[in-house]
Amino acid sequence: MTRVREIVVAAKGGPVEVRERTAHHPEAGTALIEVEASGVAFADVHMLHGTYPAQPKFPFTPGYDLVGKVRAIGDGVSQHLAGTRVAALTVTGGWRSFAEVPAAKLVPVPEGIDSPTAVAAVLNGITAFQMAARAKLASGQTVLAHGASGGVGTLLVQLALNAGARVLGTASAAKHEAVRELGAEPIDYRGDVPARVRELAPDGVDAIFDHLGAASYAQSWNLLARKGIVIGYGSASTYDKPGNRFLPYLPLVGRILGYKVRGLLGASNGRRADFYGIRPGPGANAALAEVFELVRSGQLEVPIAERLPLVEAAAALTRMTGSRGVGKIVLIP
Repeated sequence: MTRVREIVVAAKGGPVEVRERTAHHPEAGTALIEVEASGVAFADVHMLHGTYPAQPKFPFTPGYDLVGKVRAIGDGVSQHLAGTRVAALTVTGGWRSFAEVPAAKLVPVPEGIDSPTAVAAVLNGITAFQMAARAKLASGQTVLAHGASGGVGTLLVQLALNAGARVLGTASAAKHEAVRELGAEPIDYRGDVPARVRELAPDGVDAIFDHLGAASYAQSWNLLARKGIVIGYGSASTYDKPGNRFLPYLPLVGRILGYKVRGLLGASNGRRADFYGIRPGPGANAALAEVFELVRSGQLEVPIAERLPLVEAAAALTRMTGSRGVGKIVLIP
């Protein structure tokens, strides 16, 4: 029997506990992964507060992604997986020392990419890669990435630059130098962001990536150039709002639908409103394989803000809503 150490959110708002249990042989179609690194996502913060649309019931183990080695396989799983290092988009359950994961979710990690870097490229990399593709980034465009110093933002900045775009990025003043080093022009998110964007891009912005929620999304829409696109991918500003978990998203959904109707009526000047939600499956696996190749070839750098022991998961969640470094927080079992 294998002993498993795992993080459990016992109830809404916590406590966040360390527990141990025994892992049995994996079920058919799954593999037992010895976890080498797990990612910390803002979605985990939402889940802690009970404000995530796909909210699991309490108690549960968070962990949107993981990287580790296959130590056992269930019936119907290829023997070739045994002993290999893999990544998985788990949505929940990644904050464990051993995790049972469906084989269909596993993506091989190339040699030359260490496990913390690999896990920092899973959720964030898939999100950034698929949104960049949806926006059809191209040379000569101007792009605005909110949260440019965060896990997704740092990758969006690089993908946009690789496409030949000019990039503006919001961040706290303390992280402006890091944003400049990435190649973007920093904007203080505590200031008048719309005014500063209009100053830097008087003709509007071609693509905006906004994870903040309805109010910011409306500002982003008004900053678009003709035929520009704004892609929302979260509501970070409402992570601790009380009440039903869907309510904070209703204003955002309403705005997006309203803008889409304007587009259908020809009243949007070609501007497009979109929302991105990650979906585990073959498409996400294919995107992750491409992200890994960009990392392996040196075309994409994956910043890591902090590496913390798994048992400090509660501290990691606190850091997500406060001051932290540039990039992804990673937990090491």
